[in-house]
Amino acid sequence: MNAKHTRIWGLAIVLTATLGISGCSSSKRPLASSGNVNYEDASVAENLTNEISTNDFNQLAKAMTDSLLTSNFARSNSGKGKPSITISPVKNRTSDHIKTNIITNKIEDQVTKSGIFEFIADRKEDEELQLEDQRQNQSGQYRPSKGTQNNIPQGAEYVLLGEITSDSKVAGDIKVITYTFQLKLVDRVTRRKVWIEEKEIRKTSERSTF
Repeated sequence: MNAKHTRIWGLAIVLTATLGISGCSSSKRPLASSGNVNYEDASVAENLTNEISTNDFNQLAKAMTDSLLTSNFARSNSGKGKPSITISPVKNRTSDHIKTNIITNKIEDQVTKSGIFEFIADRKEDEELQLEDQRQNQSGQYRPSKGTQNNIPQGAEYVLLGEITSDSKVAGDIKVITYTFQLKLVDRVTRRKVWIEEKEIRKTSERSTF
């Protein structure tokens, strides 16, 4: 075999090996990180950023729940049955992406457990229930349930309305953000505001010099 044929044969072997390795690597799925995974206490405050956090959600929910359950409105209705409430989506008037339903879900859970109030399905849940009613009607499985008249669910007596706003101030390397969360309980018929509460959370951060 002459030198030319030897070089060609060697080049073919190298290309074949390279393609084989490339094919194998492309067919394999990326491996998940093999690093250690640690569970953290969800009740411990998160100080990674100055944005609103899970711990802030918990603080807001607890403050609002405690205020509602100890309010004059709650005391005046003691022993008179459970006032029914539905939750309207909380308006996010900040520039942050805040899942406000996390806060209201926590409030609903804690207030329901108190046994003082009861909650009626909100708009989104009601849409899902209507679809389920339609499905059961079409399948012949529908049966009038308790709390309905002529198969029409009774509406809530009160609506929980709310909004969250933010205000930021910067002085040198220091930035202060104040989140204000307000809830109000409104009589659906008379439009009377029977309970209002507001809670502020202030967070300070310092710009890194690096």
